[in-house]
Amino acid sequence: MLLPRIQLLHRLLRCTRALGHLPTRSLMDLGELVSALNGFASLSLAESWDNVGLLVEPSPPHTVNTLFLTNDLTEEVMEEAVQKKADLILSYHPPVFAPLKRVTWKTWKERLVVRALEHRIGIYSPHTSYDAIPHGVNDWLAKGLGACTSVPLRPSTAPSCPAEGTHRVEFCTDNPEHLDTVLSKIKTIQEISCVTTLPARVEGEEQTRVSLNCSQKALLEVVALLSQNNLYQRTEILLLQKPLLPHTGMGRLCTLSEPVSLSDITERIKSHLKLPHVRLAVGMGKTLESLVKKAALCAGSGTSVLKGMEADLYLTGEMPHHDVLDAVANGISVILCEHSNTERGFLTELRDMLAIHLQNKVNIIVSEKDRDPLQVA
Repeated sequence: MLLPRIQLLHRLLRCTRALGHLPTRSLMDLGELVSALNGFASLSLAESWDNVGLLVEPSPPHTVNTLFLTNDLTEEVMEEAVQKKADLILSYHPPVFAPLKRVTWKTWKERLVVRALEHRIGIYSPHTSYDAIPHGVNDWLAKGLGACTSVPLRPSTAPSCPAEGTHRVEFCTDNPEHLDTVLSKIKTIQEISCVTTLPARVEGEEQTRVSLNCSQKALLEVVALLSQNNLYQRTEILLLQKPLLPHTGMGRLCTLSEPVSLSDITERIKSHLKLPHVRLAVGMGKTLESLVKKAALCAGSGTSVLKGMEADLYLTGEMPHHDVLDAVANGISVILCEHSNTERGFLTELRDMLAIHLQNKVNIIVSEKDRDPLQVA
């Protein structure tokens, strides 16, 4: 029996899509997609030393149908991305970190750039901005501990509040002519912004109140100018502090709902990370049956964030030998899982979150070749 033409067409479309020849989603312009990714996790949250954002850009116009997620962009992973017809690679770790003086076929990182451009594939890296955000890498890692509450070990501050200046200077005067002279001199000082004048009543007298924002360097010049004009005694100087962003920052200090033994918490982490083995250093005076109530964690290489934190357990990917010794001597146990093992599992959650954030406009796939380079032999 012959099927109606419309049914045949639907079957053909399903077969074609299954073979990967026809996109099931609309395309996104690269610029539009990068803006959306920056909106998902602001690059201003990344560490100052990091290299984040769009690292490799094909010549425009460039549209994206397939977004390819990986923790590390190796040559093997790049070939996988090429085979899967990726248009943009989101590599958690930036494959281009140290500046490249040339782009040749000589080194593997240069070859990544060459291959990306040959196949018109962009490369984007979020790295530590994903460490900082709520529901990011560190919050995903904290799920391995079981039920707990957590706060950032090093909270992030609002990047654009205040917009300019580190200090606010406010002063009053009852002499308009004198004020005009002072203001004209203030405006010649570099790194001053938001100069405002408002009428004010001070001790029953009508005066003018001046407010301005300035940098630390400009503050010295402003104070000197006000002192020379006998206004310093009427001056207030405020330090402009950026507000902390809730649930945002590097690392996490986790308080477990119920204390569990070091042995049990180790098994939980292995199960969460899907690892047969982890490295464990038991704190001085502790045993595998000692209870863990507080755990400080940082995905990747967490020494700089964890060092000095009071906790029963440190959880991270890698830590220098002598820092492990310091922790153990202070009665803190340490679990090391290898660097990327504390990050890679987040990619499946990221895929689902980005699908919602991008409104399913692009196809999102996770690398099957990406893996930690270290194995237990």
